[in-house]
Amino acid sequence: MKNTLIRDVEQKHLKANAPQFDIGDLVDVHCRIVEGEKERIQIFSGTIISRKGEGINSTFTVRRIVNNEGVERIFPLHSPKIEKLEVKRKSRVRRAKLYYLRDRTGKATRLKEGAPIVPGAGNSKPPRAAATEPEPEPAAAVQTAEVPEPAGV
Repeated sequence: MKNTLIRDVEQKHLKANAPQFDIGDLVDVHCRIVEGEKERIQIFSGTIISRKGEGINSTFTVRRIVNNEGVERIFPLHSPKIEKLEVKRKSRVRRAKLYYLRDRTGKATRLKEGAPIVPGAGNSKPPRAAATEPEPEPAAAVQTAEVPEPAGV
């Protein structure tokens, strides 16, 4: 449970419209880079392999392959250095952290295609439909016939 004073201070620095993305998505992160007196935007493109933290402390890790070498970069979600985050492709994964991609190269790093990207929509996961199973039929009452005991026992 956070102190209300800390929460109020953090609230001022949170992004009003934080980017919506999930683990496994292929994204372009537009970073603001300062070189001397010049400022430019650099794009880091890769796959989201993890998300951590909450509030102002939340971060996400992006992984990409450059010259057959894996490069990972951790970005603070609410950093003013991040100009924008574009989701290029949604993926369907069954893990919260995709650290297993570190051991894989080439085609082994491919992930299953996810839901299509709809511009303007929240691009968050659609709510899962409850599994509708037919109700089991009541078991028929088992009738047991009384077997008479043999006489003379």
